[in-house]
Amino acid sequence: MPAVKKDSFQVYVKQIEAISKVANLIASGMYLEELLRLVVQVTAEVMNSKISSLMLFDPEKKELVVKATQSVSEAYNKKPNIRLGEGIAGVVARDSKIICVLDIRNDPSYLNQDIAKKEGLCSLACVPLAVKGRVIGVLNCYTSKKHKFSKSELDLLTALANQAALAIENAELDLRARSAEEALTTRKLVERAKDILSQDANILPAEAYRLIQKQSMDMRKSMREVAEAIILAKDIKTKK
Repeated sequence: MPAVKKDSFQVYVKQIEAISKVANLIASGMYLEELLRLVVQVTAEVMNSKISSLMLFDPEKKELVVKATQSVSEAYNKKPNIRLGEGIAGVVARDSKIICVLDIRNDPSYLNQDIAKKEGLCSLACVPLAVKGRVIGVLNCYTSKKHKFSKSELDLLTALANQAALAIENAELDLRARSAEEALTTRKLVERAKDILSQDANILPAEAYRLIQKQSMDMRKSMREVAEAIILAKDIKTKK
């Protein structure tokens, strides 16, 4: 096999292994924060990058926030959030398009040139994280020397970004499912506690519900905690 083709094949294998590794991590069901850290580690390894970072969009603040990086640089890890449409990452998130910069140290659109110079960062590829057409963040890949990112490298970064976006979407769906389940459980417990109070105190169910609400506010506890206490007290009393 010619050297060029052999090198291309090895790069291709390396890329497939990286995507497969991230897919397996997603399937493992680990916590999202840990998974995102591993995604940027895999990205840094396969891209041989100086720093790889993942930023997520905070819809309330309308800012991109660094959520994961393999960098040990305190300056980079604590860099300010970036507003949507500002800087390179902000434009990538707003327009959902890849942006590559050959030298961020001399590019005025890069907002943290002082950090770039201090940490020895040079070239940047910034790729959007999108879920069903909605951009939720960006994946950054920095090199220490000038580097023109090839199409295959950008395809790989896009694939890794898509994997990360999928993991985030799954985590959000899981959280919503758990929240809905917890809300249903709480509603059932409050209903049972309300019935207990209504019968024991010979009051209307609506009044019993207001008593639970008042106790919740006075004791600074959730209505679920108050309901559980009422049910527990009833169970103890019944067993005596």
